[in-house]
Amino acid sequence: MMRRLLLLVSLFTFLGAQGFSGPSSARGFDQQANPPSPSTSLESPAANPQSVLAQADSIFEQMSRITGLPIKSPLKKRIVSRPEIRKFLIGNLHAEYTPQEIHVQEATLRAFGLVSRNFDLEKFLIGFYTEQAAGFYDPRTKTMYLADWVPADTQQMVLAHELTHALQDQNFNLLRYMHAVKSDDDAEAARQAVVEGYATAAMFQRMLGSTNLAVLPSFDTLIGPLIHQQMAEFPVFSNAPLFFRLEALFPYIQGATFIEKGLKKAGGWKELNTLFTSPPTSTKAIYQPDVYFGHMPLPKVQLPARTPLDSVPGLAKLDENSLGELGFNALLGQFLSEERAKSVSADWLADRYMLYEDGAKHSYALVARARWANPEAALTFFRDYHAVLVQKYAELSPDARSTPQCFIGHTSSGEVILSRAGDEVRWAEGVPANKVQAMMKWLNSL
Repeated sequence: MMRRLLLLVSLFTFLGAQGFSGPSSARGFDQQANPPSPSTSLESPAANPQSVLAQADSIFEQMSRITGLPIKSPLKKRIVSRPEIRKFLIGNLHAEYTPQEIHVQEATLRAFGLVSRNFDLEKFLIGFYTEQAAGFYDPRTKTMYLADWVPADTQQMVLAHELTHALQDQNFNLLRYMHAVKSDDDAEAARQAVVEGYATAAMFQRMLGSTNLAVLPSFDTLIGPLIHQQMAEFPVFSNAPLFFRLEALFPYIQGATFIEKGLKKAGGWKELNTLFTSPPTSTKAIYQPDVYFGHMPLPKVQLPARTPLDSVPGLAKLDENSLGELGFNALLGQFLSEERAKSVSADWLADRYMLYEDGAKHSYALVARARWANPEAALTFFRDYHAVLVQKYAELSPDARSTPQCFIGHTSSGEVILSRAGDEVRWAEGVPANKVQAMMKWLNSL
């Protein structure tokens, strides 16, 4: 639902995610002090730009030894200011995505009720990431950038993370790796988690020195709380909807945990190269590593090319995509609770949705189907998504045709239909009243 735009900054290092200092031992990680103000720069003696850049080549070699990824070309590196980071973000956004692609992502968020109708996605993302970016690697220019306000005690961690991205790019071509699934949000999010989780885990391995990351007994319970605690210091992040916060941190927290589990199962860093040649295809595999490392197949569901909404005057199909376990976790988390969402979304197996827009009326419609682990899990989601609809549409009222297995409701923006059949839940929103019967028949035919 949001991975395509998050890709533009997927190679950024969140200062919060890197805000730990400590010796290269297993003694633990100390919190960093509050992040510096925008006026802080590397011009102080303790943070001289040239000394920082001089460290980069040495750390580049260290990360190569840790990961087993060979250095194939010299490293290009630059120190950048906040205004330069903002300029890069805007330029990269416009280079990577057409205005229509940005519009589709914005419309998707609005249709699912995750943002308001006047929400400006581009403006939000620029502010969201400019606030936090401590460094980034640009696979287009093959250059590593370090923010000029990063404190001296954090610089080496930022370098370790971003230089791992450089190694990934030199060995596996990151642009090709990510663009290969640009039309599948869930698969793209899984690959993003591989890229960021790998770099985050490698950064922690450098901090640990000779202690093997894979032998830590509680890495998964350590990294999440630490990153969340650090990110709480950033106002834009803290005030963002839960959906954005969860999806922004997913590649770092769940990604690093996935890599740590992979190190234990695969036997070492070199064995993880298969993550780039045969990557996970769903975020479920990131949340539940046994799905990938145990070669567990996941089903696929499809939607017919045409729906009853295609004949509605003014409606045009904008997109067809999948939410995945991450998308359902974020959707239910924002409307219900994080704990409830985590529990329910763990039983996700497959989904597909279509999004429609009436540009003149600034309204949306969607149809979707989701398959769950068993009928009981489907029933749980059926009830929970009904609770989402109640929150999403304050004026929602039930139709007399509703049954225990099929809810029909009236809203000011159209009818909603929510039905359950075995291990599947199917639904439609924004349906014109004269299309309800046709839509019910269509959903039942899936």
